[in-house]
Amino acid sequence: MSGRNASESDFDLVVSLPDVVAIIDTARAAGEMQEETANEEMQDPETPDDLDPDALSAQLEARIAALNEDEQAALIALAWIGRGDYGAAEWDEARRMARERAAGGGTARYLAEMELLGDLLSEGLAELGLPAEEEER
Repeated sequence: MSGRNASESDFDLVVSLPDVVAIIDTARAAGEMQEETANEEMQDPETPDDLDPDALSAQLEARIAALNEDEQAALIALAWIGRGDYGAAEWDEARRMARERAAGGGTARYLAEMELLGDLLSEGLAELGLPAEEEER
């Protein structure tokens, strides 16, 4: 796609697209499981043992923590763009601010606790011309 190549030349994503897609998928699965668990608990106080949203959230945090600081900052910037805090044209500014935010540590937890993280990252990628849905799973 020519639009995709033009977008890629305008900025450096820093983190690999397959890594972002894996984090999107894990974040969405964790969010769905947390919602299912909450609904189960409202209907039946005994939550089945096979539903462990904490384990999936820990897996999400581990995926994020495995990235270096620049990659983690790029994820923050993508989430912020997906949330509408910045536009695609402000990628460099978003990354600079995200690096400042990441310097304080706790980035994996910050992102993992962000509501709808998978959707925000996906929206951020789409805003940058890199739709996650087009990536192989």
